Amino acid sequence: MNSKILALLGFASKAGKLSYGMNNTEAALKSGVSCLAVSAADTSEKSKKELIFQADKYGTESMVLEGVTAETLSKAVGRQCSILSVNDTGFADAIKNGKD
Repeated sequence: MNSKILALLGFASKAGKLSYGMNNTEAALKSGVSCLAVSAADTSEKSKKELIFQADKYGTESMVLEGVTAETLSKAVGRQCSILSVNDTGFADAIKNGKD
């Protein structure tokens, strides 16, 4: 499951369809560009709660990648981050389906 999601996030990164970090993710949520907000499992509880709050506020789904560390997530997307936004419906749907 996680390897499929990480691979999809890697493809989305190469396609330029991600926003990295809390500030950029919040901006993507606020502007309506974000289709899915994602957090690594080892992100601080405060940051995860803020991400979920912001996603709910703007009507976007959020997901915590259980068992995926920020280091693993960063390697998958080629950039250091523990929170990101998927800004493409195709990638977002595929990632949501990959968690089942």
